[in-house]
This record gives sequence, structure tokens and C-alpha cells, in this order.
Amino acid sequence: MAASGRRREERWSVAGKAALVTGGSKGIGRAIVDELAGFGVRVHTCACGDPDLQECLHQWGADGRLARVTGTACDVTVHADRERLVAAAREELGGRLDILVNNAGQTMFQLTTETTAEDYARLMATNLESCYHLAQLAHPLLVAAAATPAASSTSPPSAGLSPTWQCPCTRRPRPP
Repeated sequence: MAASGRRREERWSVAGKAALVTGGSKGIGRAIVDELAGFGVRVHTCACGDPDLQECLHQWGADGRLARVTGTACDVTVHADRERLVAAAREELGGRLDILVNNAGQTMFQLTTETTAEDYARLMATNLESCYHLAQLAHPLLVAAAATPAASSTSPPSAGLSPTWQCPCTRRPRPP
């Protein structure tokens, strides 16, 4: 019990929120999708391979509490795929996006002297460029969601923020 007298569940809930999680068919991304959906978040995810994604969507659909997960096949290294992903998320999530998880990533286990320019470019496109671009694409949806609390939210997301708080993405004052 916090000093405010309200339980954590009353003060902090993600139920009813909407999330986009990249790389949600395997590993940490899959665990993030499972957890968010289990907490009542509507999740749109992506995977590079459509068969992997379809298998996960089938499994999530079979589990009633995870049935709120949708997905799009997307190669996050491709600019047009990222645009298509955010457009699909916007449609599937009803124009709302509260949470962006840039999880898709790649590693290389080879000597630097053996790494080609193409290897390096793909690594940077996956781990850096895609995150930056997806944040740009998602920004209007995230700002709109922050300005409009979800119906199930117990307090507005701006609670505790001063009127002079600035969005770190734009350095502009937060909309009223």
C-alpha cells in the first residue's frame, strides 16, 4: 500500500492501453507481447517471417486472454515496411498507441575484420535506423494517446507532470 492509500493496481495499470512491439514472435519480444497482452494491453506486433508470425498469432488466438494480439509481417530494415507496419498498427489499434517497444534486433558474432559493409549496414538498419524511424512514425499516435486517457485508466497520464514538462522527443511543451 502506497502513501496515497491506493493499491498499486489502482495507481498503475496498463489495461486498455495499446502497444506496438517489434520482433514479437521470438525471445524477449515474444515474452513482452505475452506479458502486455496478459495485462490487458491490445498489442500489434511484427516478425520478419510471416510463417513465424502466423504461428504465434494462432497460439495467441487459442489463448483467450492473449487473443487481443494482432500482427504484420515486416522487415524492420525496409523503410516502406516500417511505414506499412505503423499504418497497420494504427488501424488494428483504433488509432491509439500508448506504448512503443522497439525490440527487433540483430547481433553479429564475427571478427570486425571479417565484417562486410553489408553486414554492418544491416546491423545498423535493424538496431538503430529502424528504432529511430519507428519512433518518428509513432510519435503522433503516442502524443495523441498521452493527451487522451484510456477509458479504463484510473488517472490521466499527465498526473504528476508540471505544466512546463516538455516532450523529450520534440522539446516542445506538452499539449494541454
